[in-house]
Amino acid sequence: MTVILLRHGVSTSNTAHTLAGRSAGVDLTDRGREQAQAIARRLGSLPIERIVCSPLLRCQRTVAPLADALNLEAEPDERLLEVDYGDWTGKALADLVTEPLWKVVQRHASGAVFPSGEGLAQVQFRAVSAIREHDREFAMKHGGDVLWVACTHGDVIKSILADAFGIHLDGFQRIVVEPASISVVRYTATAPYVWRVNDTGTDLSGLAAISPRTGGESRSGPVPGGETGMTASTDNGVTEHPDS
Repeated sequence: MTVILLRHGVSTSNTAHTLAGRSAGVDLTDRGREQAQAIARRLGSLPIERIVCSPLLRCQRTVAPLADALNLEAEPDERLLEVDYGDWTGKALADLVTEPLWKVVQRHASGAVFPSGEGLAQVQFRAVSAIREHDREFAMKHGGDVLWVACTHGDVIKSILADAFGIHLDGFQRIVVEPASISVVRYTATAPYVWRVNDTGTDLSGLAAISPRTGGESRSGPVPGGETGMTASTDNGVTEHPDS
């Protein structure tokens, strides 16, 4: 079972340098809408069976072109919502960096609880639970390996990746997840394996190999001696768009 963790495209809050949190009406920018169309082109040829997303507008807008291309309906899941930043919601990042809690978030994330909001440990628990539950459900419904998409938010994705890497939540800020990037985790009976992180390139054809629909081999873990390359090139393409 393989999940493509997709962060929403560039939002109006990203360009305003504020902490959007769960604020209503935070939409994609023009650049974010371009990224959503590009995502549909990147992923539209893959054998994706399901799409799950945070109910917030910026995630719904990001997956809409992909859902249309695949003739699927995005399924909202509140467990994939953005962090409830409480009193920090909507504030400028330049102001928040002076708060004592900012250093806690960076260095001791597992102990960080936002004022009138939730703790990052809670975020990781709900997000990982959601991903693993959907993974099991889709496996049962489809009778085997399924490639699916979960569109959510930066800190949520980083917490899921920290769990998949087997690292403590206190280290999750070392993981970079840009807008419109994908990270890929394959869950097996023994352990999760991280295939990609913060990928904004173009060639994802190797992911089709996990699906029984393609007749490809389904791997349960790493290859002894190291992984074999599946694609010829990697081009993150972010230099032209520094806001992404």
